[in-house]
Amino acid sequence: MKKTLISLTLAASTLLFAGTAMAQTMAAKDDQLYKAFGEKAGLVALMDDFMTRLLADARTGPHFKPSNQQRVKEQLVDQLCSLSGGPCVYKGADMKSSHANLDIKKSDFHALVEVLQVSMDAKGIAPRKQNEMLALLAPMHRDIITPK
Repeated sequence: MKKTLISLTLAASTLLFAGTAMAQTMAAKDDQLYKAFGEKAGLVALMDDFMTRLLADARTGPHFKPSNQQRVKEQLVDQLCSLSGGPCVYKGADMKSSHANLDIKKSDFHALVEVLQVSMDAKGIAPRKQNEMLALLAPMHRDIITPK
């Protein structure tokens, strides 16, 4: 059931790719998603949980153990905050250049999304709001998936 939900979420997120520009514009004007995630404090708590789970997961841990984990968490908070209509500004590198030499496969990306969904569930974020956030993040897959 969980894998089916994850697959459906991934498919829905991909389908929503075409509407992402509009969704991002709406998110910038509407902070309801930001509020649904608990504002900055909620995003920090979510990313703390997410990073712990990423490191523990055999599929994602090897990609994140060598990184500056605190910096990754901070950038993820800013990125999600900005995407969700919050007041933050993401100042990190673009996804294409920051993932260019990391040999990230589609399965790695999907594993990360699964872990994010588990973290969102653990933090009590409503599935509809999870899907809204995933729809905003989904277009990044083109720049993050970088197999050699």
